[in-house]
Amino acid sequence: MRHTLPLTPQFYVTAPQPCPYLEGRMERKLFTSLSGDNADRLNNSLSKQGFRRSQNVLYRPSCADCAACLSARIDVEAFAPSKSQRRAMNRNKELKRLATSPWATEEQYELFRDYLDARHADGGMADMDVFEFAAMIEETPIRSRVVEYSHPERGLTGVSLTDVLDDGLSMVYSFYDPDRANDSLGTYMILDHIEIARDAGLPYVYLGYWVPGSPKMGYKAKFKGVELYVGGKWQKMRDPADYDAERHPLKTDPIAEQVANISLPDLRTPFG
Repeated sequence: MRHTLPLTPQFYVTAPQPCPYLEGRMERKLFTSLSGDNADRLNNSLSKQGFRRSQNVLYRPSCADCAACLSARIDVEAFAPSKSQRRAMNRNKELKRLATSPWATEEQYELFRDYLDARHADGGMADMDVFEFAAMIEETPIRSRVVEYSHPERGLTGVSLTDVLDDGLSMVYSFYDPDRANDSLGTYMILDHIEIARDAGLPYVYLGYWVPGSPKMGYKAKFKGVELYVGGKWQKMRDPADYDAERHPLKTDPIAEQVANISLPDLRTPFG
């Protein structure tokens, strides 16, 4: 009799490099490959445990003496827009949404370059060329969508690369027209994803990481219904001021202990 053995993902750790969120810190990531017939199951399982996807890799921060990065998601049922968020919805009411297969276009890339040059000129993606951009959009082994937002006169205005999970939508990467910063386009795209998730009966919208002390991430704390992945479980966000980004050598568990505590789905392949 032939037996099929469970497929066990292998986890690795990146070399330390400067943190993009907190000055003077070094970041390190725990990651595993995302490929094959079980990619969807693995992505669904690890996303619920604070991991994020980048092309065919799932990663989670694993810094030696800092645990500031906290995975964030919005509980769709608990969400209610604030006055400023309602204004953002009204300012962008003319935008038309189009969800397509993950396929990169020149128009998307031009908007992406404008966004990076204006807001993240010194970031890790600053040198990304059109081929690398296409890989970011198209190299996905799971169910993904490109959600475009277009203005009737200005054309393409915002884009979100979005994964469809079994319990929600994961906004992998978003960018928008930097000349319209006052219109709160980033906030609007999150609000629209909340509506998409609600219409689809999905309970969560995953936002990536929230980092206390990082101005770049402050907007995520402004959404009612935000949950954070802390200590191996999701919990409602308290007052953002209650969280800190202080260093401590015991903040992060050893790598072996982190991996041992990851819950993996059954990845055995059925056979006849």
